Amino acid sequence: MYETLIIGALLWGALAGLFVPRAVYRLSVPPDEAWRAESPGGAPLRSWVGLARSARGEWYGPRTTTVALATALVCAALAAATGTRPELGVWLLLAPFGVLLAVVDFGVHRLPDVLTLPLAGAALVLLGGAALLPEHAGSWIHALYGGLALGGAYFVLFLISPNGMGFGDVKLALSLGAVLGWYGWGAVLLGTFAGFLLAALYGGFLVIARRAGRKTAIPFGPFLIGGAFLGLLAGAYAA
Repeated sequence: MYETLIIGALLWGALAGLFVPRAVYRLSVPPDEAWRAESPGGAPLRSWVGLARSARGEWYGPRTTTVALATALVCAALAAATGTRPELGVWLLLAPFGVLLAVVDFGVHRLPDVLTLPLAGAALVLLGGAALLPEHAGSWIHALYGGLALGGAYFVLFLISPNGMGFGDVKLALSLGAVLGWYGWGAVLLGTFAGFLLAALYGGFLVIARRAGRKTAIPFGPFLIGGAFLGLLAGAYAA
């Protein structure tokens, strides 16, 4: 049963990951530009859902196999940590969007409102459903408080240093705080600390490699998401 669960999550992640690059391509534009509506070859993109492949068979956007593999591994790790508890369904539904946001922010330093704000609401609604099912291992009210607390904390940091943190990070923190808060304040603190640590390590590597200076801006979203992923794994294992 346990191996079947992990294999199922792996397959789900691989399938969902196949559709991420097309959305990444459409969303990877500067803040003052509209979402891409055409493929690199000029063909209209009428839907957000689909493979990042043109009618002539040319692939565009981030490498599909890499994104699908990353999404599959994330989902498998969540399944291994959570087991058969009902909140696993929430994690598997949200994980592809986390990968999507991380790739977009890493590419263009932007976390689109079209995803961050609905994701926060979806996380709370889905966790509310999980809380009604037997054998869940978290608390919906803690998820709510976690989202508000982390979002508020990042808002204060944004006010203190708007150049060091984007407002998109604040909006993203609402959903990440909710999923971490499901497992309690320990998961919130661990996930938050891990995000800052990952960002610091990445920035330090760029400085040592002379690919950036001390004041070079780096996208924080991918590390915020990565830290939350680690905190969620730890919270799920400990629950």
